[in-house]
Amino acid sequence: MELETLFVIGMFLTFGALLMTGYPVAWVLGGTAVIWTVVGVVAVENFGANLWFDYPSSMGLVPERIWSIVNSETLVALPMFIFMGIMLDQSGVAERLMNSMVKLFGAVRGGYAVTVIVIGVLLAATTGIIGASVVLLGMLSLPVMMENKYDKGFAVGTACATGTLGILIPPSIMLVLMADRLAVPEASVGDLFMGAFLPGLLLGAMYVGYAMIRPMLQPNIAPVPEGTEKVSWSIVWEVAKAVLPTAALILGVLGSIFAGIATPTEASGVGALGALLLALMSRRLTLKVLNASLQQTTRTAAFIFAIFLGATAFSVVLRGLGGDAVIEEALLGLPFGPYGVVLTILFGVFLLGFFLDWVEITLIILPLVAPVVQQLGFDLVWFTILFAMCLQTSFLTPPVGFALFYIKGVAPPEIKVTDIYKGVIPFIIIQLVALAIVFLVPEIATWLPSVAYD
Repeated sequence: MELETLFVIGMFLTFGALLMTGYPVAWVLGGTAVIWTVVGVVAVENFGANLWFDYPSSMGLVPERIWSIVNSETLVALPMFIFMGIMLDQSGVAERLMNSMVKLFGAVRGGYAVTVIVIGVLLAATTGIIGASVVLLGMLSLPVMMENKYDKGFAVGTACATGTLGILIPPSIMLVLMADRLAVPEASVGDLFMGAFLPGLLLGAMYVGYAMIRPMLQPNIAPVPEGTEKVSWSIVWEVAKAVLPTAALILGVLGSIFAGIATPTEASGVGALGALLLALMSRRLTLKVLNASLQQTTRTAAFIFAIFLGATAFSVVLRGLGGDAVIEEALLGLPFGPYGVVLTILFGVFLLGFFLDWVEITLIILPLVAPVVQQLGFDLVWFTILFAMCLQTSFLTPPVGFALFYIKGVAPPEIKVTDIYKGVIPFIIIQLVALAIVFLVPEIATWLPSVAYD
């Protein structure tokens, strides 16, 4: 085994070992980079190792890379979309949607679950903050579903899985990060937003299908509530009034991007202003709420950018040690053919999602494997959407599925961790089926970007 291969393996093992200590990921990434910079320099200068490695071309590049990150116009959209999602939570949009849609779907078996999914899809198209979406949906829906004797696993699984749709359905902060890391015109933020739109709707439709079909097969998991009123035009009008403000915001953000009127960065400003106006219209906007929203936005953005800095140091040192060449050679040497290589990458990402957050996987793994996929002749938008769908699944997979912890924090006491695990398993399967569909029918992800600017 060549020295570069040994060093690359050693660097990943060091990262894994330090991660187990409980230190923040940003520090672990940066610390691993420092350790292996020392190892590389000592190996070359003191032991004459046959390795093209030095400080100026590895850690010496970090200040320049950090400047390019903070100077990136694309990443300006990140805090804007974060603020939009947080402010929407404060505006009371979700509560109004829940109160009105329950009247529309409540009389149907599994109607509360359908309501949660529809609201989740609408929220996903306005915010990419997974923690906020999962917590909000859990707080709004779980007490109601428990009161109406829904199965605990079915109820909590629906709220938990639906809350993760925001990471895929645009405008998604994950897709913004992916576009920045890829840094190629073939996979711009706008292209990724358009590419994720149909797969996101497909996944939402499959969730709704599951929420309607399973109660038909097992009536006891979602009884029809007693005393529900019949659907009338007044109820339909109430739902319309609740949906229209959210729909207008979605149209303002995504419509301006898809129509070519605004860049994603400009549209993020429109979204932030729209969310502020919605909070003002609902009389929820106070100085206290604004201050809390700005502080939460700052903390979330700082957390992501801190990992950005650590991942940048990790990446430049890994490349300096020959990591790009080692990984490319390993993937291209697989005896599975081009599609087999893509499946191997996706399977590896799925497994990594059990232990790592999506931010680390996006910042470290995606830039390493994307050039190989492009070299094999695959559409980069298609592959990136598949990559994103794998990462969405990672939010639900134990033991480190973050959505599981979010929902547990707001779930009623009678809902145990085992109920959450059992409840999310069908949704993990649905996500994997949706992933397979997009894999087999690439046009689901590539058609909209291909016709958008014709």
